[in-house]
Amino acid sequence: MLNHYTYLNEHTTKWVSFVHGAGGSSSIWFRQIRAFKKEFNVLILDLRGHGNSKPTIKDTFNNEYTFNAITQDIIEVLAHLKIQKSHFIGISLGTILIRNLAEKKPDLVESMVLGGAILKLNVRSQILMRVGNLFKSVVPYMMLYKLFAFIIMPKKNHKESRILFVNEAKKLYQKEFIRWFKLTAEINPLLRFFRAKDIKIPTLYVMGAQDHLFLPSIKRVVKDHLQSSLYVVENCGHVVNVEQPEDFNTKTIGFLKGLSI
Repeated sequence: MLNHYTYLNEHTTKWVSFVHGAGGSSSIWFRQIRAFKKEFNVLILDLRGHGNSKPTIKDTFNNEYTFNAITQDIIEVLAHLKIQKSHFIGISLGTILIRNLAEKKPDLVESMVLGGAILKLNVRSQILMRVGNLFKSVVPYMMLYKLFAFIIMPKKNHKESRILFVNEAKKLYQKEFIRWFKLTAEINPLLRFFRAKDIKIPTLYVMGAQDHLFLPSIKRVVKDHLQSSLYVVENCGHVVNVEQPEDFNTKTIGFLKGLSI
């Protein structure tokens, strides 16, 4: 089972579950926990191979690395904790897992907050994926990861996010990185399906105005999905919860509390 932490609030039955992106860990939410645990019960977890979710001889994960298999890891934690319904907050690749969970188990999802959401790979990001696939077995994975981090988060004000994710990625192994990178083979058809289908679950996209790779596609999707809205954070890149935590927390908590009225 995935490593996870809970922060319980005796004044509410509402849950918020946080899902980090590839190469990160539960530690990227350190600027959210204090604010959110005042209002909700909070679950944060480490995806397989990340943070403290390292497979052991006694507790091994399914060798299948697909979006469905990794989504099932999250569902198992919810079942273990007897969480019947939760708001979900994700960043980067974590937003794909949350959207996939909403497709597979919609009754578990009260709402979605998708930060730095990925719903389409533009030409530049698709070239990046192809280069990564070509060299993933021969080039040290940290060299590739640093390149990806710089392309996704290139500006000076993105430096803290870059450093955070690179430092977390150092805790992965080359073999684990390759397993996760193989997910790119199934990402395009999955994202195409997500763009086409309005799942009708209240969704807030929180995107940095400087998130040049992913913001344009989110703007188009929000126009077509009736229960979706977009909040753009100025002077901010891809990892909105790290770069502008107060803005992210205020807007997100307001959205979630508004749904509870």
